Amino acid sequence: MNSADRLTGTHLVVGLGNPGAKYAATRHNVGQMVLDHIAETAGGHFGAARRAQAVVLEGRLGIPGADERVVLAKTTTYMNVSGGPVAALAAYYDVPPERVVVVHDEVDIPFDTIRLKRGGGEGGHNGLRDITKALGTKDYLRVRVGVGRPPGNRDTADHVLAPFTSTERKNLEMMIVDAADAVEAVVLEGLTAAQQRFHSRETR
Repeated sequence: MNSADRLTGTHLVVGLGNPGAKYAATRHNVGQMVLDHIAETAGGHFGAARRAQAVVLEGRLGIPGADERVVLAKTTTYMNVSGGPVAALAAYYDVPPERVVVVHDEVDIPFDTIRLKRGGGEGGHNGLRDITKALGTKDYLRVRVGVGRPPGNRDTADHVLAPFTSTERKNLEMMIVDAADAVEAVVLEGLTAAQQRFHSRETR
């Protein structure tokens, strides 16, 4: 059942992270892990974007005939300068901010928890802050993938730039699958319906 806030038309889905093997398995790169899963499931491959520092994959989500066109994108810049590539891709594909979906790590919610929202604050997330500045609005969609607060007195930056623990890795794959499902739900069903489904789930 489609929610009243479902938006038809091309969606730009951006997975945030830092470039290079050094960061590939870190908490800060979980947004890109989610997009890699979506691409792998679809059997597609990312290629260099035109006019933006990113790699992209164009495709569709949903059942043929009732599907929506999406552009999956992973920025190839560092996290804190994600805004330029996102704004350039949105302009190139003629996608308004309300159909931009940003998938990112979130320390303010527990590990293995997915939360969805449109707009609001950036919570100290430099990637989101730069995207807001570049788009000129906070009113884009966010798929927030919980990585939890750092233990003890550990610095937040050190926490997000570190790999997942061995305990977390036991649930990491399923969390990525859930986040990928949340992306599809936001695009195909609308934010409200997606929130009702994913916000009712308990942390494993």
